[in-house]
Amino acid sequence: MNIRDQPLKAVAAAAEPRAAVAVAVSVTGAYRTLCRGGIDRTGTASVTDRTRFEVGSVTKTFTALLLADTAARGEVGLTGRIAERLPYAALPRGHGRSITYEHLATHTSGLPRLPPGLLLKGLPSWFANPYRSFTPDMLLPALGRAVVHHPPGTVTRYSNLGVGLLGRLLADGAGTDYGSMLRTRILDPLELKDTGTVAPARPDPDYAVGYWHGRRRPPWVIPALPGAGAVRSSARDLIRFLRAHLDPEDSDVPGALRIPLAEVVRIRALPAQDEEKSGLGWSARTLAGATLYFHSGATRGCTAFVGLSPEREVCVAALTNSGVTLRSRFVQSAYLLLRGLALGEAK
Repeated sequence: MNIRDQPLKAVAAAAEPRAAVAVAVSVTGAYRTLCRGGIDRTGTASVTDRTRFEVGSVTKTFTALLLADTAARGEVGLTGRIAERLPYAALPRGHGRSITYEHLATHTSGLPRLPPGLLLKGLPSWFANPYRSFTPDMLLPALGRAVVHHPPGTVTRYSNLGVGLLGRLLADGAGTDYGSMLRTRILDPLELKDTGTVAPARPDPDYAVGYWHGRRRPPWVIPALPGAGAVRSSARDLIRFLRAHLDPEDSDVPGALRIPLAEVVRIRALPAQDEEKSGLGWSARTLAGATLYFHSGATRGCTAFVGLSPEREVCVAALTNSGVTLRSRFVQSAYLLLRGLALGEAK
């Protein structure tokens, strides 16, 4: 299929004028990318579809697949209660004892968006990285102070704490750390060579440098909740990741991941007050017979969007090294590209 440049240019135009951008699409197997700018604003190196960006909450789609893989291996059950893996003092108050792994991955656990105490702890570095000073040993004590006001499964409440906790529980259960578990079970089998959770220790031409309001930001780190936002990836790797979701039974998909990939795109009805539906770790909408799965992410210095439509064999990945501001339209433009390609509206 001939993929035109103009829809990709519209996404790039929605980024900050000096920002680096990498937009990649795959439509019925045809791949196209548009890259603009340099890894920083000093002309160090040009961005390519192999340049690694911080993807923020897009990490949650990787964590959801890691959960589905763990469940397929029989190591946990999606409907198993997390209370079985937590010390008593770490159990959230209220309805916390009823939270399941699936609740964490679908934002229906009732847990707050952030761990209690993180705002105060992170205030001095709020404009750089409020998560940096919230360490892994602080997570379980903070969880024990969280209050779940509604029975899990009855209210949708987006929670970095919930998905970050999910990543921690999966890694603890496997006797390893989140990044190593992700590498072994997901990244290496899918041959995602540009993807990982380690922040560059020094300027590296493989990594985009983040900016916010024109100011250079330090590399994003999230030590206590890596499953919520630690991944860095390239446009090319993200398209490869998305393609694996289009048809889990495809011969190119590793056999061990076929059941997990089918699980994460299985539609789940969210609580009655919500119009949208959900996969495991994915938001989902059905338009004109096409199901759109999508997720966005942001750090202080980067913004990301990924989406796919299995029925139309469409994948979209959009990355920029500029953090979200009140006037940002980058994510919305990337979603409109996904929708346009899936519905045949992109010109």
